[in-house]
Amino acid sequence: MKPAAFTYHRARDVDGVTALLTELGDDAKIIAGGQSLVPMMNFRLARPRHLVDVSRLSTLRHVTPDGAGLRIGALTTHHDVETADGLDPGFTILREAMAWVGHLPIRSLGTVGGSLAHADATAEWCLLAVLLNARVTARGPGGSERQIAAADLFLGFYSTTLEPDEFITEVVFPRPAPHAALTEFAERHGDFATVAAAVDLDLDGDTVRGGRVALGGVAPTPVRVDAAEEVLRRGGRVGPQLFTECADAAAEAIDPPSDANGTADYRKALARTLITRACAEASER
Repeated sequence: MKPAAFTYHRARDVDGVTALLTELGDDAKIIAGGQSLVPMMNFRLARPRHLVDVSRLSTLRHVTPDGAGLRIGALTTHHDVETADGLDPGFTILREAMAWVGHLPIRSLGTVGGSLAHADATAEWCLLAVLLNARVTARGPGGSERQIAAADLFLGFYSTTLEPDEFITEVVFPRPAPHAALTEFAERHGDFATVAAAVDLDLDGDTVRGGRVALGGVAPTPVRVDAAEEVLRRGGRVGPQLFTECADAAAEAIDPPSDANGTADYRKALARTLITRACAEASER
């Protein structure tokens, strides 16, 4: 299929993007790598009357250490992160998670900011942002900027708290996560995940003192699972017993949907298996 008719605009700088978005209003969509938007347009699931191309804004393509944290520009591709030199070992989860993103051509074109703005509940960047308490920088008219906590960015299926005249310029991961892992299940390699799980453990030697657990594909947005995190806060020795208890608590706490990709019970079972696996991988780092 072919997309509905639209007018193409190329932004020459960051301020030009917000000027175009303000002028064009709700009929405009930003396009960078186009790996999510173009298929939706081809199936007529999205019909923007205007496309604002930001792909030439090279200042938004970077992976930059920031003290203990890490800043990633919105136009940084998944493959840029996958191959980034000198990445702090505490951010290994970001590099390794990219292997789950589609195939190499998709990773070479798709962008971090585009993934966050698209707000797919199973997308790796959305899940990682929620797990690691990332902050998203949004640029608005007149050079205004605001910081949005990842937990406050996602509203529901493919919807965010971004205003129509705002766009993402950067995401900041405030601290390293040396004992973190992400894993997921899809029917075929490169497909969207049916369920994805990510874990960030607080370890003291072979003792767990806390941690964070996030799931994608079980709700309209990526979610942290308090019941599973409570198990980790109680602490215990690294091993299958603690990790199984954590996974069981998560599976009991969630209320996933049933659809063509699986029933609610199937998603609960996947969540249980994936959390156990992610905990084991995270503890071995």
